[in-house]
Amino acid sequence: MTSRPDTPPPHPLYVRLTPQAVPPRPARAPRIPAPPLRTSPRALRSGLAAGAGTVVALWLAQAAPSLRLDALFATAAHLSGLLAAYGVLVMLLLMARVPALEHGVGADRLARRHALGGRYVLTLCLAHAAFALCAATAATGTDLLTAARGLLGYPALAAAVAGTALLAAVGVSSARAVRRRVRHETWRALHLLTYLGAALAFAHQLAGPDLAGPLAGWLWTMLHTTVGVLLIWYRLIVPVRQALRHSLRVIEVRSEGPGVISVVMQGLALDALRAEPGQFFRWRFLDRRLWRTSLPFSLSAPPRNDSLRITVKACGDHTRRIRRLRPGVRVLATGPFGAMTAHRRTRRKVLLLAGGVGITPMRALFETLPGDPGDLTLLYRAGSAAQLVLRDELEAIAAARGAALHYLLGPSDAPFDPLAPRALRNLVPDLPEHDVYLCGPPGMTEAASTALERAGVPASRIHTERFTF
Repeated sequence: MTSRPDTPPPHPLYVRLTPQAVPPRPARAPRIPAPPLRTSPRALRSGLAAGAGTVVALWLAQAAPSLRLDALFATAAHLSGLLAAYGVLVMLLLMARVPALEHGVGADRLARRHALGGRYVLTLCLAHAAFALCAATAATGTDLLTAARGLLGYPALAAAVAGTALLAAVGVSSARAVRRRVRHETWRALHLLTYLGAALAFAHQLAGPDLAGPLAGWLWTMLHTTVGVLLIWYRLIVPVRQALRHSLRVIEVRSEGPGVISVVMQGLALDALRAEPGQFFRWRFLDRRLWRTSLPFSLSAPPRNDSLRITVKACGDHTRRIRRLRPGVRVLATGPFGAMTAHRRTRRKVLLLAGGVGITPMRALFETLPGDPGDLTLLYRAGSAAQLVLRDELEAIAAARGAALHYLLGPSDAPFDPLAPRALRNLVPDLPEHDVYLCGPPGMTEAASTALERAGVPASRIHTERFTF
């Protein structure tokens, strides 16, 4: 008789592991944040064109063919009004600081399209008013003044007139001749009237005949609501949330050369911002002389150790006041913004071309762009050796990475232009095979872009961003 064992035999699919036999748990790989969502310029153009086509289709669905003069004017008023309203929404969307647009298209391109589109929108608003007035005159058989008085008797039309007047005031303040004479803070305050003008126009649209039927009204309302939510979220809620979460403060202000200083700021969990070399923030220093103004400055070094650094040249009242900042001043940083980052790169070799204080984003890219020795070249244009900023850092990076670094010194009116096509080809013989990142004063940037194209670099591989908005 066989004795019963004290423990049952192990199941063929079961293996008992002693504590010594338990395999060690593999180390958890560091979490790599997902790349930010980016909307390409082509996708943006296609989306805006599709939206405009939808507006025209909506107008066609409601248009009633007629050869009467008042009906023709009314139909033209409906089309111009719908397109104007759509244009106002597009202008608001472009300046809503949506990260996908800012990172994919670029803040400078969005600002230029906003400025150009604003002229067309204002023209459409005025055309809508003129066609509506002509339609009322033809329908009533009265003169223009009498017809205008009759139209203003309707509250929705009076709101539309007020909204158009506000948009016109914003447009006039943005004219180049006017803007040069207006303080930046005043200009920005006037731009806030755009929101009130858009709200008044929206009330008129819902009350008027342009959106006949509940479906059209519902779709139009949802479109306005979506843009409104994006504006509130990215221009109000996100900056406040970032300020509360990161608690950014100035920890050091140091001189980098004649009229140039670096400001180092430290905060909490700054890696959550996912800032990339080449990008910029809009900085608001909560100092009594600076808190009213938000200024765009690029990062002059990669983010590290929960600190951010900018390098600023004193060229105006606000930038001069930055030199007097003291450690401990709180900072509100909105961003990051900008598309002049490594994702634009399409070639193995890269040329970084900087002028003046435009070296700041180039210095961050010079350190971080992937590349083997010989793949990176930095050309730094300055009036003299004394005007070179961050020189020691640049030379240390060049030595560590095996990258080429050339200083192009001399006054801008010198007989020899170091940024001429032939001079660039002499410095970089295989220049057409490079991607080029370019940053500097507007005049230098435009001249260098032209010279690069003449030297054989396609315009699509010249990456630049201007902060003149």
